[in-house]
Amino acid sequence: MPDAPILSASGGASRKAKLDEGAFGSRFAGPLVHQSVRAEQAARRRGTAATKTRGEVSGGGAKPWRQKGTGRARAGSSRSPIWTGGGTVFGPHPRSYTFKVNRKEQRAALRSALSLHAGRGSLAVLDAGSFEAPKTSQAFDLLDGWDARRPTLVVLGAEESAAALSFRNIARVAVAEAGDVGVTDIVGAASLLVSEQALEALTARSGAPRAGNGGES
Repeated sequence: MPDAPILSASGGASRKAKLDEGAFGSRFAGPLVHQSVRAEQAARRRGTAATKTRGEVSGGGAKPWRQKGTGRARAGSSRSPIWTGGGTVFGPHPRSYTFKVNRKEQRAALRSALSLHAGRGSLAVLDAGSFEAPKTSQAFDLLDGWDARRPTLVVLGAEESAAALSFRNIARVAVAEAGDVGVTDIVGAASLLVSEQALEALTARSGAPRAGNGGES
């Protein structure tokens, strides 16, 4: 069963947390991770780009010149796409870029991302309760003592605000709640620091059995 050091604001990593074998010991499924990352990035796109067709551009109601006799090409509207200031042909319109990834695939991708960090030793468990008040210097010393590679993703529970405020101003460190973090965030981080509360939430989200989760040795 994989394990990870437990880091505290008081310093040191004398304890280790037992990680769930199903959530943190899975085989890496590259295609599923790629599909989930694409889906998450597509869902984050605003999709608000828009252009106007010739029917939507204002003006152009009058025929620019008569049909015959001028020696020029026929023109019915000054808002034709071939005119300056005219409409756009096949331009973008507001749309949603989201596409569906089924729950089983999402969970497998999350397990793969978590297992990747557990396997290469870039995962640690944070004792968020050791942060009684927001203190950036303590958070910086904790990361420095762990010798973690950056960028670092810190995943916390919703109530662990003191720890969140301590980490959020450190360069190349991102803070996210366990319910909001995605596969994109996890695989994009060089190191992963997860609180004990967030560890349980991520294990539950991964669909792995919860037996033996969060124990210490």
